[in-house]
Amino acid sequence: MKVLMVVTSHDKLGETGEKTGFWLEEFAAPYYVFRDAGAKVTIASPKGGMPPVDPKSNLPDSETEATHRFKADQAAQDDLAHSIRLREVSVNDYDAIFLPGGHGPLWDLAADPDAIALVAAFAKADKPIGAVCHAPAALGDVRGKDDDFLVRGKRVTGFTNAEEEAVGLTDVVPFLLEDRLKERGAQFRHGDNWAPYVEVDGKLVTGQNPASSAPAAEALLRLLTPR
Repeated sequence: MKVLMVVTSHDKLGETGEKTGFWLEEFAAPYYVFRDAGAKVTIASPKGGMPPVDPKSNLPDSETEATHRFKADQAAQDDLAHSIRLREVSVNDYDAIFLPGGHGPLWDLAADPDAIALVAAFAKADKPIGAVCHAPAALGDVRGKDDDFLVRGKRVTGFTNAEEEAVGLTDVVPFLLEDRLKERGAQFRHGDNWAPYVEVDGKLVTGQNPASSAPAAEALLRLLTPR
C-alpha cells in the first residue's frame, strides 16, 4: 500500500499576526495508522520542504500518544521535513490520499490548483480520499467523474461552525468550512464538539476534528484492505 499525505504550506492565521499550519495530531495519528499497517507513506505539500506546524498543536494540552511518538521518531521527522511539492506528484504512484487539517488548508489547499487537480485525479481513478478537520476544505472545488462538485450529495463532515466559534476564529478564517461544503451540495453531518466523528461515503472519508484523525485514517485503511 502506498498512501500520499498532503499537508498545508500556509502559516499565517489571517490578519491576526499569529501563526498557523497543520495540526500535529492530525498528521501524526494517521501517519502511524498507515505505517503500522505496513503502508509506505509519502508526504507532500504545495511548496515542498518543511510544512508549518500550528504552534498551538505543539502545546502540552494538545499532545497525544501519537505526537509524543512522532517527536521521538527522527526518521518520521525527516520524512516531514522533506515533503515533496504537489506539482511533482502523480496519482498513478499511490493507492490513496489523506489530508490532515489545521487552519492552514483553508488558505492554500482549498484554492491551490495543484491540490484541486490532484484530489480530482484520485476521485476519477476511484481511489480512496481522506480528509480530517479543516482539510475537507480541499474538497470544495474538486470536480468528480461527472464534472460536478465531488461532495454534491455526499455525506461529509469537517470542523463545524460551532467548533470554529468555540475557538474564536469565525471572523478570522476566509470561510466557514461547514457552510462551504453545504454550498457545494454536500450532506454535512457532525457529532458533538470535539468528539470523534467520521463519515464514509463510497471512497470518500472525512473526519470532524482532531479526535477524528485516527478513526478517519482507520476508515481509509479499511477501504484499502477490505475483508
